[in-house]
Amino acid sequence: MEFEGKKFLVVGTGKSGVAAAGLLKSKGLNFVLYDGNENLDALKLKNEHEEFSACDIYLGNIPENVMENLDIAVLSPGVPVDLPFVENLKERGCIIWGEIELAYRFSAGKIIAITGTNGKTTTTTLVGEIMKAYFDDVRVVGNIGIPYTTEAATMTDKTVTVAEISSFQLETAVDFHPAVSAILNITPDHLNRHHTMENYIACKESITKNQSGSETVVLNYEDPVLKEFGKTLDINVVYFSSKTELEDGYYLEGENIIRSKAGKREVLLKVSETSLLGNHNYENIMAAMAMAESFGVPMNVIVDTVKRFKAVEHRIEFVEEVDGVTYYNDSKGTNVDAAIQGIKAMVRPTYLIGGGYDKQSEYDEWIEAFDGKVKKLVLIGQTKEKIKECANRHGFYDVVLFDTFEEAVSYCHDNAKAGEAVLLSPACASWGMFDNYEERGRIFKELVRNM
Repeated sequence: MEFEGKKFLVVGTGKSGVAAAGLLKSKGLNFVLYDGNENLDALKLKNEHEEFSACDIYLGNIPENVMENLDIAVLSPGVPVDLPFVENLKERGCIIWGEIELAYRFSAGKIIAITGTNGKTTTTTLVGEIMKAYFDDVRVVGNIGIPYTTEAATMTDKTVTVAEISSFQLETAVDFHPAVSAILNITPDHLNRHHTMENYIACKESITKNQSGSETVVLNYEDPVLKEFGKTLDINVVYFSSKTELEDGYYLEGENIIRSKAGKREVLLKVSETSLLGNHNYENIMAAMAMAESFGVPMNVIVDTVKRFKAVEHRIEFVEEVDGVTYYNDSKGTNVDAAIQGIKAMVRPTYLIGGGYDKQSEYDEWIEAFDGKVKKLVLIGQTKEKIKECANRHGFYDVVLFDTFEEAVSYCHDNAKAGEAVLLSPACASWGMFDNYEERGRIFKELVRNM
């Protein structure tokens, strides 16, 4: 597509909006900025972000005459595609992209793209480290916190891009085309945005829609949706499994990660040689290894990098031991399935801090996974009453509720005894109390270390 003469609309003034505006400005393209929050200060936005300095900014509403002349709208991931003003743009013939699609149009090189309900950040970070050990120019971008658009303009044909891609970003991907993709798992999440599980699954599976020929997708054999999805694809499908011995693929057998090709087995490494804990992380390792091998990285480089890799921040992260009590930060446990993995990793009686923004999730499976490990459930946020009622239905009554995060952490400090653990693993998004899960995790660590 030729962009000269096109009028762009950048929707959203957060990190993605700033980065998208920066890319458009660097290319000399014509764009305006819109944010639905009419309480923002346009002059302040221009002063704070050089990227916005020369564009018109509209807050709250977009004038009719501006709407009529727009060709391409670039939505930030947090902007739902079914908002009335987005539907209005579509009806006018305006092309709807996300920041990922915009970046892709201006990027170069080959892409490895990773999605899934849980494990994306750990796997993306690990794949990025493996690629950096073998290639000279590697960019790790996307939902991991580095906008793709900040890197796209400086990429070359030799660039390797490793991208964490969320369902929100996949909604607005059109031609985005990875050479290797992965869907790690699919469990209920973001149903307040996608409305149905079918819509959510379709978003995740769409990461493969532009792949063809010998290009590869890596899938979780133990996820029933993905196991069946793999049978429908005409590209190269590589499975990994934490439970099943595979004729072809990667699987976990005891402590060993094994690669099998046409039934010929090779033990690649023992999980005890890595710093990651839990079956979910062993799945992440296998997925990363499969992607890297499919991309042409020698296995000795892959294995060496996996052994050196350290766990990512906010994912079952050891914080401190205070008075014999161990504290773990699993702030990235923003949904039920992720939080279940946090519980599974605990080996001590645990004070569990949960609750937060309501994404219309159900918490039954989370409560059932307590399995005698949770001594006290400490709840905060919008969902605290809902989760308490769910816990009570399942016969779990050791629940306390607090209005502030600080009160919850202080309660755990005052009551947990030596030999026990405190785990922040909320099973909910952070919005409403925090800007994001990173802020929630950082504050938790500060509170613990100030003890």
